[in-house]
Amino acid sequence: MKNANSAKDAVSMLVKDHKDVKAMFKQFEDLTDRSKAKKKQLADQICEALTLHTQIEEKIFYPAVRKAIGEDDLMDEALVEHASAKDLIAEIEMMDPGDDLYDAKVHVLSEQIEHHVEEEETDMFPKAKKSKLDLVELGEEMSALKADLQGEAL
Repeated sequence: MKNANSAKDAVSMLVKDHKDVKAMFKQFEDLTDRSKAKKKQLADQICEALTLHTQIEEKIFYPAVRKAIGEDDLMDEALVEHASAKDLIAEIEMMDPGDDLYDAKVHVLSEQIEHHVEEEETDMFPKAKKSKLDLVELGEEMSALKADLQGEAL
């Protein structure tokens, strides 16, 4: 039985995540130094969204795409970019907005994610769409995992 959300294909789902995180980074950049509580809240939201997104990509999307397109270099680079982002996320989560380099780390994470998203959306996603992957079925698997992971986080 399909509901409206499960009919979304995997690529559309990931692109929506990308847009949502980009908007959060923009909100963060627009905050003043006096907005420490809001900065922390927003940075935590960004880190949580990216953590969830990378888990879904690594557990479901990347293995399926790797198998379908057979481009190990592209997929390996994406995994290395995820590892780098996870390291920065862990640092940001342990910090407070008043700490030295807090804003700089969030900004660098934003730049890393922007680069990663561009590669996915201009290279990986078009190849996934041209492959024989059932992107709707993959999207359903990803939605189910996302719901499970969000349930665990509560």
